[in-house]
Amino acid sequence: MIRMLGAIACAALLSAEASAARLPLEMVEDVPLSGKPTRFDYASLDSGTHRLFIAHLGDSAVTVFDTRRNRVVADIPGIDHVHGVLVVPELGRIYASATSGNEIAVIDAESLRIVARIPGGVYPDGMAYAPRQKKLYVSDEHGRTETVIDARTNRRISTLPLGSEVGNSQYDPSSGHVFVNAQTAGKLIEIDPDTDRIVASHPLPGCSGPHGLLIDSSDRTAFVACQDNHRLLALNLETMKVKSSFGIGEDPDVLAIDPGRRRLYVATESGVFSIFDLASGMRKIWEGKIGDDAHVVAVDPGTHRVYLPLKDVGGIPVLRIMK
Repeated sequence: MIRMLGAIACAALLSAEASAARLPLEMVEDVPLSGKPTRFDYASLDSGTHRLFIAHLGDSAVTVFDTRRNRVVADIPGIDHVHGVLVVPELGRIYASATSGNEIAVIDAESLRIVARIPGGVYPDGMAYAPRQKKLYVSDEHGRTETVIDARTNRRISTLPLGSEVGNSQYDPSSGHVFVNAQTAGKLIEIDPDTDRIVASHPLPGCSGPHGLLIDSSDRTAFVACQDNHRLLALNLETMKVKSSFGIGEDPDVLAIDPGRRRLYVATESGVFSIFDLASGMRKIWEGKIGDDAHVVAVDPGTHRVYLPLKDVGGIPVLRIMK
């Protein structure tokens, strides 16, 4: 019944709100999630274990979803207003940022229990992991810093002042550097994990309030979602110049890429969803309303399925699955 109602609701939204272009995704299922119909935030997929970890912010819990069996397998409570979540398979750990607790919860991937809590700054949000140095980088949005954590000892080892409110953080495997959005400064900060020093500050012309960030290392491109003026920038990581800019839905938030299909997905607080084809440069191929509060998106690169946690569909939270 949930699946049928979800499909009907989705079809109605798409027919009423979508652009003339045909949506290059089809509905698979709306799977009920546990907890209350409250806000979700980031999600992180472990392709090896087929588990999707979803920050259920309003319930202060991380929901663990099995993408093979399409069901919730666990909820990890006690993470106060969880915003960011990042799975690091090589460590067997999941990291979750608790913004009300101002800490990072370290979760064991096997037992799904919290094994450590680390100070994360004033308002810890997005996270990135530098594998060679085994360091976690945490965006302290309101504290205007980047918190650096030694993942081997679960200790905070550095706090880097950025002089700006901070958006998301991402690791670039090609350069080995961590990139961070400086929201109020309108810049992309580049950090060397070997020294934990800022090595460059790159302007983002035409971008107001850079928040969402995704690195496509294979194409040497950084995608930056600009919350205040609702734009998406594609930044060439070799020249550090903007190579393209697009208008998108209001308050863009989470970005996800399907590397095999060369598609970029942009989710927004307004529920407007944008899809870009990256195979031949960069081209917007669809944009429209895909669900209320659909500001989080994750992609399974193996199955090419797209996951959108929605806080309230018929009075319950669901995970909308498309392919």
